[in-house]
Amino acid sequence: MITHWSATKTAQPVPLSVPHMAGNEWQYVREAIESGWVSTAGPHVERFEAAVARRALVRYGIATSSGTAALHTALVVAGIEADDEVLVSTLTFIASANAIRYAGANPVLIDAEPNYWQIDPNLVEEFLTRRCESKNGVLLNKATGRRVKGIVPVHIMGHPVDLDPIYDLARRFGLVVIEDAAEAIGADYKARPVGRTDSIAVYSFNGNKIITAGGGGMILTDRPDWAERAKYLTTQAKDDPIEYIHGAIGFNYRLTNMQAALGLAQLESLEEFVAYKRSIAWRYQSLLADVPGISTMPEAAWARSTFWLYTLLIDPEKFGSDSRELANRLQSLGIQTRPLWQPMHLSKPHGPCEVMGGEVAERLFRQSISIPCSVDLDLDQVDEIASIIRSHARA
Repeated sequence: MITHWSATKTAQPVPLSVPHMAGNEWQYVREAIESGWVSTAGPHVERFEAAVARRALVRYGIATSSGTAALHTALVVAGIEADDEVLVSTLTFIASANAIRYAGANPVLIDAEPNYWQIDPNLVEEFLTRRCESKNGVLLNKATGRRVKGIVPVHIMGHPVDLDPIYDLARRFGLVVIEDAAEAIGADYKARPVGRTDSIAVYSFNGNKIITAGGGGMILTDRPDWAERAKYLTTQAKDDPIEYIHGAIGFNYRLTNMQAALGLAQLESLEEFVAYKRSIAWRYQSLLADVPGISTMPEAAWARSTFWLYTLLIDPEKFGSDSRELANRLQSLGIQTRPLWQPMHLSKPHGPCEVMGGEVAERLFRQSISIPCSVDLDLDQVDEIASIIRSHARA
């Protein structure tokens, strides 16, 4: 709890986003331990898969060891193969692009749109219409000759992508959509849960997400063949329950029963957590929206964002200092911050990839600062953090 603000460091550091556990976590984890099912099988895994799928309004959930593992597996299950090309947001955590590489495919990096910071459907359309051509029913990149097979829209910061135009383009060009909803469990797109898909989507339960299993991820789909294939591949593609006979190259990607127990308890509190995250967001917005040079986190009329990490944009000319200077000031007071990710087209491993645009993502990267928004953050703390930020304007 923040006890006093002055020019000195706070007595207790204020973390950016940490898990909150005040429900059945201890009970369910204890049940898992006492049952003896502590590894990658057990009743809590099945309960967690069913509960997450039910909440996302899909038929199948397949638990994995991480969100990255879920995305990699989803790409493979959806038919992404070596040397394919897959469109993906350039403004995202690097795991989104890495997973495409794990599948042997090549990312094509698409800029963010400026309003809500998500993948820009107009640039997706421009790439598909101007840089691609169809030959014998196969969509090819004219410059590389490679097959263009899929789109990975990444719902960043708990706000959904505008999905309708993405799916329209996918149907028009014969592409598969693999939704990276790692940061967006609890968010809604046009009154339906993000993760509800006619294709395949993934969640993450990393420790800093709104709900956590101490790690882990989930694949979501309505297709029984994809669900069966995903479970097969994530359990080392074992063909016989007793004999060690394997029919494919599989992965050791299963979630443990103890982690699933933790995630199951956290899921019970998801709606409460989202509601409180949104109250933090509105409080920050009411306190900071009138400060020159600060843009508060947006939300589309068709969206319900979870505001997973509450992020401001700082215009240095109007605010009087840039986002990194403000971050250093807050850090000096024990208030944790972080910027958005370096865009993938600027990163060393993915810099050589083809990119559409990039200027919006670069601006967002330069101007961004995420500030504390944990579920257990007191609103009085929000007021004090906002006060510090206001006092830094033109300081």
